Amino acid sequence: MTIGLNHYLFASAALFVLGVFTMLSRRNVIAILMGAELILNAANLNFIGFSRFGGINIGGQMASIFVIVVAAAEAAVALAIVLNVFKNFKTVNPADADSLRD
Repeated sequence: MTIGLNHYLFASAALFVLGVFTMLSRRNVIAILMGAELILNAANLNFIGFSRFGGINIGGQMASIFVIVVAAAEAAVALAIVLNVFKNFKTVNPADADSLRD
């Protein structure tokens, strides 16, 4: 059995659906951040699949590396925000942190 473009697309769609479900169903900010990471990884898998089977040699890999760098920066900024929210509100539930000033 050979792995084709449809396998990449199916795995990417599954990751994307799991990421959206995680972001919509969870109340913890860390879990919401993990859902966003799943969505970014689904995009990476699409870039790699289309790069492998679309005839473009280097574009997909470069886009994936760019997305990985952006995801790392996004995770660092989001975790800093989560730590600051936890320091001020003593919770990581985004519904409880609804005031700008206490």
